[in-house]
Amino acid sequence: MKTSREKMLRRAQRVRTRLRKLANGRPRLSVFRSSKYIYAQIIDDVAGTTLVQASSLEDVVKAEQPKTWNTEAAALVGKLLAERASEAGVKEVIFDRGGYIYHGRVKSLAEAAREGGLSF
Repeated sequence: MKTSREKMLRRAQRVRTRLRKLANGRPRLSVFRSSKYIYAQIIDDVAGTTLVQASSLEDVVKAEQPKTWNTEAAALVGKLLAERASEAGVKEVIFDRGGYIYHGRVKSLAEAAREGGLSF
């Protein structure tokens, strides 16, 4: 019997494999969600570097939303990431939800990033 962690890692690998086929050189917006915080980064897989990142640990997010584990904080992280991406010159990305369901905090982050100017 596989543990829930092993199952999630397998789902994440399946999602990333599919994204590599569809990416066409676009950077990947990767999301990691813990029980307290949410992290997002835009990764250039060709060069193997992180272009921009944002998380609910940052003071900018904590000042507006003291509860870092809810959908409002995730939306702030998505908006912050989109602002930083536009400054770095990134407009189009491919969304990597990892092994997480597109619901709740992950969905909130994605929608805020779209509203902020990222297209995926």
